Amino acid sequence: MRVWEKECRLHVGAEAVVDAGLWLGRSAIRKERRPRAWRHPDLDARLTKGRMTAEARMLHRLTFAGLPVPHVLALDMGSGWMVQERRPGRPLIECLRDPAAAASIPEMLAAAGTAIRNLHAQGAAHGDLTTNNLLWDEASGISLIDFGLARWNTEVERFGLDLQVLHECLSASHPEHADAMEQVLSGYSTAEAAGVVDHAAEQLASAAEVLTRFEQIRTRVRYHG
Repeated sequence: MRVWEKECRLHVGAEAVVDAGLWLGRSAIRKERRPRAWRHPDLDARLTKGRMTAEARMLHRLTFAGLPVPHVLALDMGSGWMVQERRPGRPLIECLRDPAAAASIPEMLAAAGTAIRNLHAQGAAHGDLTTNNLLWDEASGISLIDFGLARWNTEVERFGLDLQVLHECLSASHPEHADAMEQVLSGYSTAEAAGVVDHAAEQLASAAEVLTRFEQIRTRVRYHG
């Protein structure tokens, strides 16, 4: 058995190339960071190592806390790649555009809100909450993926910005679902936080405080837009 067997390419982005395949026979994804030619190689290597370390540590801690995120299966700092468990389900962007999934949309959006609140309750901000980075599976529910821009955080502003990014994505990519964000916020406001935060230096914002800040951010964006 080969250690890694590539099946298909999922994504080519500015930061990384993502492939799907099998790692020791287990369904997985392989994420390889792309070198930045305009950066000095030594600096690029240090930045790549730092970002990969941060992402792997975050995924490990969130997995330990019981959040629906990928397990890290392997890591090679020198070559700049990471293998993660492939979570079940389809990207929310596909589900929201699938007429056959219409009856499940309120459930999946509320579940997305719950998962996001549980993430924030761990003191983590995702940084790129789009419908590409939320997966839905009928059996296992919502999964959160792609933590390349995620950060440990205790500032209510960053949690509010996570919600604003998702709001803008839903408005731009899924305008036919006019009440989608309200369904997300319903799940967010009623979530039971998973796990225990043991690394935050200060009190984390409550769901109500984050929702208030999100409304303030949304007002600012409307005013300046």
